Amino acid sequence: MRWTWYLFRFDGRMGRAGFWCSLIFVLCGMILLVLLCLGVMSALGSEVKSFNLNADDVFKIVDPAAYRWSLLDNLPVLLLKLAATALTLWIDLAIMVKRLHDRDKSAWWLLAYFVLPGLFKQFADTLPDTYWMLPIALASMVLSIWGFIETGFLRGTKGPNRFGPDPAAEVASASSRAGQGWDQGRETEIVPPSASPPGGMHVKRGG
Repeated sequence: MRWTWYLFRFDGRMGRAGFWCSLIFVLCGMILLVLLCLGVMSALGSEVKSFNLNADDVFKIVDPAAYRWSLLDNLPVLLLKLAATALTLWIDLAIMVKRLHDRDKSAWWLLAYFVLPGLFKQFADTLPDTYWMLPIALASMVLSIWGFIETGFLRGTKGPNRFGPDPAAEVASASSRAGQGWDQGRETEIVPPSASPPGGMHVKRGG
C-alpha cells in the first residue's frame, strides 16, 4: 500500500506536499499513540506524571545522565516509551530521507541536519561555558534551521534524478489525465440528413 511507502520505506523521492501531509499524519498518530500508551500504563497500575514522544529522545541513549536508576522501578513504562520513540524515529527518518532524495541529496545529510544538532542539544548543559562554544552553538542552530527549510520548503530537482522520477511531474501528469475527461468533439460526428443512418449527431464508430 502507498501509505506504507510514505511512512516506513527509505527509497524514492517525496515532494513537499507529501512531506507535509505525512507530518500531519504522524502528528495525529503520535497523539493516538500517546493516549494508547497512557491507557496501557493506567491499566497496568503505573503512576504516570507525564508522558511524551519525541524523536530527539533517541540521543538520551548515549547520555547516561539522561536516565536515572529510579526509572528501573517502572520498567514497563520505560520499555513502552523506548518502543514508541523507536517507531516515531523510524517514521521521521523515512520521511526526511525521501525528502532529501527529492533534493538530490543522500541520507548522509541527516548527520548535519539532525544528528549533530541533536547531540549538541543533548550535551549542551555539560559542555564548558566559554566563548569557544559560541561558534559551535551557532553552527548547530543554523544547520538545524536550514535542514528544516530544505526538507520542508525547497522544491526538489526538476525531472528524474539518481533517486527516482520527479514526484511533482507525476502529480501534474495524473491531474492532466483526470482533467481531460470526454472530448465531445473527437468522439462525435455530424451526419448529413441524406445519409444513412438518419442525419444528426452520432458517436463515431470505434470512438
